[in-house]
Amino acid sequence: MAARRPTTVRDVALAAGVSPKTVSNVVNGYAHVSPGMRQRVQEHIDALGYRPQAAGRQLRQGRTGMVAVAVPGIDMPFFADLASRLVRTARAHGLAVAVEQTDGDVEREREVAAGLPTRFADGLVFSPLEMSADELVAVPGTPVVLLGEHAAGVPVDCVGIDSVAVAALGTRHLVEVGRRRVAALGVKATLHDTASQRLQGYRSALAAAGLPHGGDLLLGVEDWTREDGEAAGERLVAARRAGLEVDGVLAMNDVLALGLMRALRRHGVRVPEDVAVVGVDDVAESAYSTPTLTTVAIDRSVMAEAALRLLVSRMADPDLPPRAVEAPHRLVVRESTVGAAPA
Repeated sequence: MAARRPTTVRDVALAAGVSPKTVSNVVNGYAHVSPGMRQRVQEHIDALGYRPQAAGRQLRQGRTGMVAVAVPGIDMPFFADLASRLVRTARAHGLAVAVEQTDGDVEREREVAAGLPTRFADGLVFSPLEMSADELVAVPGTPVVLLGEHAAGVPVDCVGIDSVAVAALGTRHLVEVGRRRVAALGVKATLHDTASQRLQGYRSALAAAGLPHGGDLLLGVEDWTREDGEAAGERLVAARRAGLEVDGVLAMNDVLALGLMRALRRHGVRVPEDVAVVGVDDVAESAYSTPTLTTVAIDRSVMAEAALRLLVSRMADPDLPPRAVEAPHRLVVRESTVGAAPA
């Protein structure tokens, strides 16, 4: 049996006794169609089961129905989860998503900002690490919402993270559970905004408590990965054996903390009895590690919802003033700082 031919605009127009243009005006919600005519055409649309082609309608309106999401790495748990939430939230707005990975490379970030890989997108949700604030202000054309620490002070729509407060909260918790020699894990030769703010929060919390916060207590890494955390853990074990006193560690993210704890466990350093550990992000692995990881959770659901709300409204009205939302954060206390829960 031959497939039934789809109902067209011309079919509806013929049935309703109007022009195809009038049907198109009703479908696209144009205001100048009279209520009576709108009702008449809509009745025939419903009766004939006409379904407008969304892609064609969006293209005629100068839109594709697609937004781009650009993050440093979809292999990084924090950004993978954030990208997933952005995709689901965009779907609720009737939008498709193209995900781009910049690898935290400044040239790649500049390409994304210039619209080269995302030129067909109606808008961009962008989490840069290396681009300067001046460059971000000058992002042309496409509506954009910035995510993360880089958003601070940039006069464009943004969903920011106060990483100074995030790191200070985690560090204060270590002090509150009795740690007096707290190291910072994740210091890099060149600090991007996230690393710089988290180091500042670590230092401010320890300075307020009258505790040391520099020198040998700053544990350097090449990158913020499990492997780098594990390698830093090996160095920390050796340094402790050589006399360095460390009884707590604030890791700049959770995967660094997880790698660190693997190395400590391999060498018989107990967590939290010998060294208490706090991470940042609250990625899924943190609740399943041994021991489970105390962390500062950043609310990615709020980030995704706020980013899409800002982007959709910006796409509808490019003349809106810049708006800023701050992502909430909270301390999640687990076994890596307070020990195993009683059975």
